[in-house]
Amino acid sequence: MFSAIARVFRTPDLRRKILFTLGIIAIYRLGAHVPTPFVDFGNVQQCLAASGGASGLLSLVNLFSGGALLHLSIFALGVMPYITATIIIQLLRVVIPHFETLYKEGQAGQARLTQYTRYLTIALALLQSTTLVTVARAGGSQLFGIQGVAACDQLLTNDAWWAMMLMILTMTAGTGLIMWFAELVTERGVGNGMSILIFTSIAASFPAALWAIKVAKGWEVFFLVIAIGIVIIGLIVFVEQSQRRIPVQYAKRMVGRRTYGGTNTYIPIKVNMAGVVPVIFASSVLYIPALIAQFNQPKAGQTPQAWVVWVTQYLTKGDHPLYWLLYFLLIVGFTYFYVAITFNPVEVADNMKKYGGFIPGIRAGRPTAEYLDYVLTRITLPGSVYLGLVALIPLIALSTVSANQNFPFGGTSILIMVGVGLETVKQIDSQLQQRHYEGLLR
Repeated sequence: MFSAIARVFRTPDLRRKILFTLGIIAIYRLGAHVPTPFVDFGNVQQCLAASGGASGLLSLVNLFSGGALLHLSIFALGVMPYITATIIIQLLRVVIPHFETLYKEGQAGQARLTQYTRYLTIALALLQSTTLVTVARAGGSQLFGIQGVAACDQLLTNDAWWAMMLMILTMTAGTGLIMWFAELVTERGVGNGMSILIFTSIAASFPAALWAIKVAKGWEVFFLVIAIGIVIIGLIVFVEQSQRRIPVQYAKRMVGRRTYGGTNTYIPIKVNMAGVVPVIFASSVLYIPALIAQFNQPKAGQTPQAWVVWVTQYLTKGDHPLYWLLYFLLIVGFTYFYVAITFNPVEVADNMKKYGGFIPGIRAGRPTAEYLDYVLTRITLPGSVYLGLVALIPLIALSTVSANQNFPFGGTSILIMVGVGLETVKQIDSQLQQRHYEGLLR
């Protein structure tokens, strides 16, 4: 293993790519700590220390920004606008035929879709930065969810309209810069640039989360959590690498004097085809009732409405079994929904039929599509249950070891880190094999 790592840095081209990626990561993490103009950084730190972090969907957004959101830095929005824009464009392929046509056009059409994603990212960044600055202007009671802390009442040093416009433009420009960084890493570095930046943001929160557990529960629980985390990582790697391989045979056909086809291959259907998107969807949906209840809080001396009390008690903190059950069921439902959108059995069956491919024992055309749909439905069930259980780990830890909702060994954080880590190692391994006939993995 160490000799393979040494070969990586002895290969000039690969070494240059890795160092370039590390340089972009360093600049990205530096920007996450540079405050936006007219933000009182000292008051923000005091308010953050008093609150202990965010909760609900806000904790997820803060996780993807590497903690920059609650610091109100120039990279406060992180990669979340780009992720949201990518998901929206992907979903619109089902609704807008023109997007589906561009997707099928190949590289040129997908370049147009990428351009649309960039425009939508900037628009979402403008909207989200406006919301964040408006909430910050109202004080820490809205952003951090705490009352009675003097430092939280004045997060901004200037709340004039032109100062707020400058803050909004700065955060929006920061999102555009992050998007450019990601594209640079994809072109000149190692791995997918946006995935690498997400990995960096999540990994940056690991030391603080683990140290909070040590401070709250001591060294015994600290090492126990690390041991459990290693087991969870091993299980996630096993499931993420698991796939159902459906054999496909291609009949021989003559084109002129050449013979094509006659090969055997397979269709790999992963157990977890949806990734972390269902977890993000479920978190967003569960945050909506809490957001509505927050805007319907009674004035001083008034009695809150019954539904506001119910939502605040059961759907806000994430420490109640009813919240866990709803979260789990939403993840299962969104997993089936997202897999049905991203994998079209009819389209796959038509492409196989067009090129003379068939599944042994299954007729081409509609029977093949029905068989693929049957296999996909069955294999999505354990995948959705697996996603739901992994997503519940931080919520259970919140009640047992006094961790926050950014508990490192569970939820979206560990799923993304393991997935990005596996893909990046595979890319490095393939590049090593091209040059040394011996890869990083054995």
